[in-house]
Amino acid sequence: MPLIPLFAPLEHLKQTPAAPIKRWWARQSPQRQDRFAVLAPLAAVVLFLVAILSAFAYLRLEEVAREREAVNRDVEYTQQRLRLRLLEQQEQLMRFAREISSREISHADFATRGEALVNLFPEVQALTWIDEHAKVRVSYHTASAAPQFHLSKGDFVKANDTHTNYEMARDLLLPIYSTPKAQPDQSAVLQLHLPLIDKARFKGDLLIEYSIDAIYRYGVPQELTSKYALSFHDAAGNLLAGATVSESQLKRHLLPWSSPVNTHEMPLSPVGNGMTVRGLAYRTSLGVIGSGLFWLVMVLSAITAWLLLANWGHTRKRIKAQDALVQETAFRRAMESSMLTGMRALDMQGRITYVNNAFCRMTGWAEEELVGKTAPFPYWPDEDFDILKMRLREEIEGRIQPGGIQFRVKRKDDSLFDARLYVSPLIDAFGQQTGWMTSMTDITEPNRVRDQLAASHERFTTVLEALDASISVAPLGSDELLFANKLYRLWFGTQAGGHLQLVEEAGVPSPVASDETKDAVDAFAGLPTDQLSDKETESAEVYLGSLGRWLEVRTRYLSWVDGRLAQMVIATDITARRVAEEQSEIQAERAQTSSRLITMGEMASSVAHELNQPLTAINNYCNGMVSRIKADQITKEELLGALEKTARQAFRAGQIIQRIRSFVKRSEPNRTIANVDALVSEAVELAEIELRRRNVKLTQYVAPGMPSLLVDPILIEQVLLNLLKNAAESVDTAQRPTAQRIVKLSVAPAEVSGKRVIEFMVSDSGGGIAPEVMTRLYEAFYSTKAEGMGIGLSLCRSIVESHLGWMKAENIYNGEVITGCCFTFWIPIADPLSATPTKRSEPHTLQVAP
Repeated sequence: MPLIPLFAPLEHLKQTPAAPIKRWWARQSPQRQDRFAVLAPLAAVVLFLVAILSAFAYLRLEEVAREREAVNRDVEYTQQRLRLRLLEQQEQLMRFAREISSREISHADFATRGEALVNLFPEVQALTWIDEHAKVRVSYHTASAAPQFHLSKGDFVKANDTHTNYEMARDLLLPIYSTPKAQPDQSAVLQLHLPLIDKARFKGDLLIEYSIDAIYRYGVPQELTSKYALSFHDAAGNLLAGATVSESQLKRHLLPWSSPVNTHEMPLSPVGNGMTVRGLAYRTSLGVIGSGLFWLVMVLSAITAWLLLANWGHTRKRIKAQDALVQETAFRRAMESSMLTGMRALDMQGRITYVNNAFCRMTGWAEEELVGKTAPFPYWPDEDFDILKMRLREEIEGRIQPGGIQFRVKRKDDSLFDARLYVSPLIDAFGQQTGWMTSMTDITEPNRVRDQLAASHERFTTVLEALDASISVAPLGSDELLFANKLYRLWFGTQAGGHLQLVEEAGVPSPVASDETKDAVDAFAGLPTDQLSDKETESAEVYLGSLGRWLEVRTRYLSWVDGRLAQMVIATDITARRVAEEQSEIQAERAQTSSRLITMGEMASSVAHELNQPLTAINNYCNGMVSRIKADQITKEELLGALEKTARQAFRAGQIIQRIRSFVKRSEPNRTIANVDALVSEAVELAEIELRRRNVKLTQYVAPGMPSLLVDPILIEQVLLNLLKNAAESVDTAQRPTAQRIVKLSVAPAEVSGKRVIEFMVSDSGGGIAPEVMTRLYEAFYSTKAEGMGIGLSLCRSIVESHLGWMKAENIYNGEVITGCCFTFWIPIADPLSATPTKRSEPHTLQVAP
């Protein structure tokens, strides 16, 4: 039995698990090693791809399941939201139906309430009141309502689906929704029938028509429509509203490995009747890879990297010697081939000894066609031979400027391009000059861009010089003028004084430089000049006495080409426009004065009658006192009493005359803080003369504690007097009985569109305004009276709008009968902090209330 050395177990313990693999690899031939080195990375990469595909397939299935749950959840949420929205609207409409059945709403109020409900619920496009005999009593339709469903007043509900639903609501006394059906060329409509019940009796039906497109637009959340194709369908599955894509169309566009289409459909409650909401989702996204797959990818990636590194190391040893031999040549050749600049070498006699690929690409000539050539070279244009020979002589003599020279180059196809040459001496390894190295770049495109920029600048300058506005640009904090067009130079010269004068006259505040900015740093450093172009332009109208012109001055800040903060001023001559505006204001004032004179002329007989009473009383008192004094039948006390009565009558006559004189006196508009009570009382005092002449009673209400107004009292009195006079004429023309000959004046504070205003309302019991007259009511020189001039209401409206107010007129109805007319105008309440009297009011443009 042989003896085992004692050190054998120690050597066995030193062996690692990788030792057999190393011995097996050492026994392989180099060819087999190369084969395994190539196949092993390929096998690892294939295994890696299989693992990745498996992981993606697993994640895809998980994503499809999660997306299906999300579709079901979002469609159920959409259905619940639509249900709550329709139920809320149904409750509001049922409350409206109860008011109709309890006779709390008249026909005239139905349209007003219907318009309010349509504005509140944009899905509703029509409301119709149908009585118990299936006859339409009143109907309100929006402009977007489908014409095929219109029901007019007096129509009977025809024997169709509407009539069927009407009978069902009458029999069940419950709200009934119609069954919507998709029409090929018509928008789908959903009808809701609400029975009108009065003491358990059927009194009619309130028909509400919904636009299914509007229900979809306002009821479906926008965040869901961006994720799914949500749509409404009828009982037959036809599309009512929304966007959807059929599964057959999706299958034609989906790839075999894309996720399947997930869809979910639910009935729309409380509508029912086969109407469903359907959600379609076909977009999926990849989820997060699980930890097991992540580590699997990491292990496979490590194996692939290790095998590739081993293969790279083995290959590197084999080509190391070859790399050492060709490295220098390959490097230099790569540099020559990658250069975009054309390189050309000349010897001391001017012969071409070398050209690179870029030079050949530029000229189109091959290397063998250029090397060894002397002047004239093939790429010289024929017409430039003399100039280029001289340039070549200067190049060989070393007299070329460092900035290079520019010349034209002819390609092999006889086309020309611009080039720039830079010349430097060619020094060999021993420090001797063996020739000249020339670099050439194509500058055709830069020249073209430079020419275009020059032409664009010329056009821009031509346009600015031809403008009829003065344009100037100057830096902030400096008297330098950066730019000025022709008109500026004509007005102000070439200095920045005119620019600064315009800025000062326009009231634009200038920054004040501090002591901290006296160094070389710009005082305006740090300002956001990159956002200056987005700032709105400031505008002002100024008058320059030196020019005798009105100018509209617009200023804005900009970042100049050198980065400095500058200010541009554009001044436009508006003298002609200002003169026209002033003439227009003078004509308007004359028209207002003429209107007051005309009004007084029309009231002349009434004024004479009004003055006759105090004058007659004065005459009677004087005659009586004379008779009793002559008969010596009067005491001192009786004489004093008679004289006091005479004085009161004379004071009354003087007041009437003074009021008329102040009303018709021509004066400039003068806005002051006016007391509303005094203003109304003075207007009523003048109007009562006309009212008494026409036997019309005036009832007025002025709310207590009225705030003051910043107005011209005479102009507002003119508006009130004109409206009261027109109201009296309307009552008199309508021949109303004595008890109904009434004009009402109401003045009270109100709030309209968030503004605090004073509301003046003048209503009469006359014949109202015809519809064809209502459209031309405020048109100048249009009147329905034979002797009318047609400027009264037009001036009234202009006066109200000049006080930042608005005015409207509407007829008063009792059922379907017109019982009068109501004119209302609103004047904004003066702000106590900013209300200061002004001599002249600027014109304003306001939107007049309908």
